[in-house]
Amino acid sequence: MAPADPYRVVVVDDSAFMRKVITDLIEADGQFTVVATATTGVEALAEIRRHRPDAVTLDLEMPEMNGLEALRLIMKECPTPVIMFSGISEQNTRDTIQALQSGAFDFIRKPTLGASRDIHLIGRQLLEKLRTAVMARRPGLPPRGSAAAPPVRQRPQPAPLSPDAKRGRAVKEKPEPGAAAGRQPNAGSEEKAAAVRRKAAAPSANPPSAAAPVKPVKPAAAAAPLTGAAGTARPPAAVRRPDEAAYRFRDIVAIGTSTGGPRALHEVVTALPADLAAPVLVVQHMPPRFTLSLAERLDAFSALKVTEARQGERVAAGVVYIAPGGFHLELGRDADGYFIRLTDAHPRSGHRPSVDVLFESLVPYTELRRHAVIMTGMGSDGTKGMIALAKSGAVSTIAEAEETCVVFGMPRAAIESGSVRTVLPLHRIAGHLADAVRGRDRDGAGDGDVLRNIGNPERNI
Repeated sequence: MAPADPYRVVVVDDSAFMRKVITDLIEADGQFTVVATATTGVEALAEIRRHRPDAVTLDLEMPEMNGLEALRLIMKECPTPVIMFSGISEQNTRDTIQALQSGAFDFIRKPTLGASRDIHLIGRQLLEKLRTAVMARRPGLPPRGSAAAPPVRQRPQPAPLSPDAKRGRAVKEKPEPGAAAGRQPNAGSEEKAAAVRRKAAAPSANPPSAAAPVKPVKPAAAAAPLTGAAGTARPPAAVRRPDEAAYRFRDIVAIGTSTGGPRALHEVVTALPADLAAPVLVVQHMPPRFTLSLAERLDAFSALKVTEARQGERVAAGVVYIAPGGFHLELGRDADGYFIRLTDAHPRSGHRPSVDVLFESLVPYTELRRHAVIMTGMGSDGTKGMIALAKSGAVSTIAEAEETCVVFGMPRAAIESGSVRTVLPLHRIAGHLADAVRGRDRDGAGDGDVLRNIGNPERNI
């Protein structure tokens, strides 16, 4: 039975045909009603101010004010869950990643006009995302039917790091007024970026040693082609990069996330130190093409190298590897060390890439100090893998705290399984990981300590 008071949605698209299609898809479910439509970002803001809807669907490409500009104003003036509609062009994928990092709840690829099967599939996805969005309204948003929304404090976006800064060359810059001498646990993004740039300018930045590995240089040869579901081919020697110290690591970090993940990853990855002596493997539930744009955007803001993972490439400390959409990411090992293995095996929990697949691939490598993190996302992907890692002696098993999650599904499932040792708000995860990799856990655990309190998570909030 449909609720007496359905959730209210504003549909924004400059195409009359698409407005009609999206409206029909939404109103096919009695839980939702479309209270207004708009053709530009300016009209959208007016309708959202007037109706205070429970959710908004927003096209990226519009005249007068595009979707990105409109989104930023929506999140500033009347924060509302926003589902972006995106094309699959290179520019669209880049803009979609920016939108997700600017506060959009999720996104959907635009349906192919005239393809009824495509439209019905998009309709199912849209209704699922809308249900999740209205049921997981973020802390600080007003209740349904509220006449006004409190302003939300927006974190300033740090400036992208220049190529010189990322290579550790000296860069002249004016001192930042009021910048703290030491790093604070909840420092803003601008202070983090400034600290990274100052560190990059130091003459001794990233000396070639095992303790502070040099960023690997891209290989001249291409990575090995995919080998199908088995994915067992040994990577060619050409993939190995010349900076050998980077391949001699004792710690490895694995991160899994879904809805709300791009923004969460931006917060964590850009706060990791340039001298992190561990590789970072990441699964973000996202379709093909978008993961490449995500990696490129994170790379522009991070002191670490961030790349979309390639089949067979050697795994090095100081590099963040994003699982490509449509492929599972696993850690492999041979006589020469560790390498990336991508497979097109069946989806797990409906996902490919899957967090469970990534986490489970780390279980055999007990010679490594393994650090696993589950952040915002719907469902329970990653829980089985987290349990397996905890039982095999992982040093860190971390879940994002509910108060900073966009959707507290994946972290909740992992916490309730008893496999999570530490629960942290988003802004404290990077610092905790950096300390753990250095062997300085917040509870004083040393290099030889392993997880001892499964079933009684330590809430460091």
